[in-house]
Amino acid sequence: MKSPTNQPFTAFIGIDWADRKHDVCVQPADCERREFLVIPHKVEMINDWVQSLIQRFGSPIAVAVELSKGPIVSALQKFDCFVIYPINPSTLAKYRQAFTPSRAKDDPTDAEFAVDLLLRHSGRFKPLQPQSIEIRALSSLVEQRRSLVNDKIRITNRLRSAFKQYYPQVLDWFDHIDTPLFCDFIRHWPTLTQVKRARKNTLETFFNQHNMRFAQLLADRVEAIKTATPLTSDDAIIIPYRLQALVLIEQLSVTLEGIKQFDQEIENIARKHSDYPLFSALPGAGPSLAPRLLVAFGEQRERYPSAADLQKYAGVAPVTERSGKKHWVHWRWQCPTFLRQTFTEWAAQTINKSFWAGQYYQQQRAKGCTYQAAVRALAFKWIRILYRCWQTGKPYNESTYLKALEHRGSPLLKQA
Repeated sequence: MKSPTNQPFTAFIGIDWADRKHDVCVQPADCERREFLVIPHKVEMINDWVQSLIQRFGSPIAVAVELSKGPIVSALQKFDCFVIYPINPSTLAKYRQAFTPSRAKDDPTDAEFAVDLLLRHSGRFKPLQPQSIEIRALSSLVEQRRSLVNDKIRITNRLRSAFKQYYPQVLDWFDHIDTPLFCDFIRHWPTLTQVKRARKNTLETFFNQHNMRFAQLLADRVEAIKTATPLTSDDAIIIPYRLQALVLIEQLSVTLEGIKQFDQEIENIARKHSDYPLFSALPGAGPSLAPRLLVAFGEQRERYPSAADLQKYAGVAPVTERSGKKHWVHWRWQCPTFLRQTFTEWAAQTINKSFWAGQYYQQQRAKGCTYQAAVRALAFKWIRILYRCWQTGKPYNESTYLKALEHRGSPLLKQA
């Protein structure tokens, strides 16, 4: 087996990583003898081990690991001697089960199986080729931002549940509770009794300070507050749920501020990338989804030889199975979940912002597809279009694409 530079590897290493230690299998290229060792997850000890490998084998050294990113990968990427081959954990698990039907598992054995896979099926794996610092930073930022958004949803759901127990009126007064305005309102008046005691001019001043200056809306809200009837006066209910609401409000406030900071950092990095204009002008992309689409495609044009490769990798392309006379199609189970979410969430945003996308979505629903299936089918179509834009460096143009559909006599335009 040769390295990407066509220079034969001097050694092959398999790593079964863990939180505190890593089981390692080492096989020199000039013999079949394999060595096993355990390395504690300490930076100094990992560095000492790498230096001993360099002195013994030189470079390049092939490393098989069940990760494409993570602490151990970051530690190894500091050294130019390694060519890292990420192996899908499910691939390694299936390979192990082929030889151990009892499903027995051991970390040193997994490290050896990783070496075995690399030696026997080298053509099946591609070496890890890190993208630029900007793309890798964006990749982590957009995923962490999405995690914060999920936290926000969980917190607001708990808040709604708490208010329904003792203070349901506040949910009617505000269309959105995931805002700084709502957080400040609850801090001032966490119970109905307290807000009803507030003077009219105090409430008006509060809302004006939060840039709510619609006179009629303000008057209606103040009137609703003054005429509200308590759900309960039982302190056994009010006291604990009031405290829970206040705690959740602080969590929500911190989360909202965190999302704001992530948005600023994402925008600063994304706007400096040369490929960002390809995605920022897309219908429905906006400041949240455009950076995610940039990360989804990346900057390595050779990474996906065709649009079909990206469709399959993203989990948007359906899977066909045939066995004898049976034939069935299902969605792809193994794929990067966040990547699939990026394409499907953006495709859903284009339904009412792109003429042909809306027509295609309605066509799929008319065929009996569920909402999710129709959106995935739309994402499948969009990837083919964006792939072309990405390869040529030309931004998507709705008018140009509609003219192309008209030239081909597309039924999407006929049904309109």
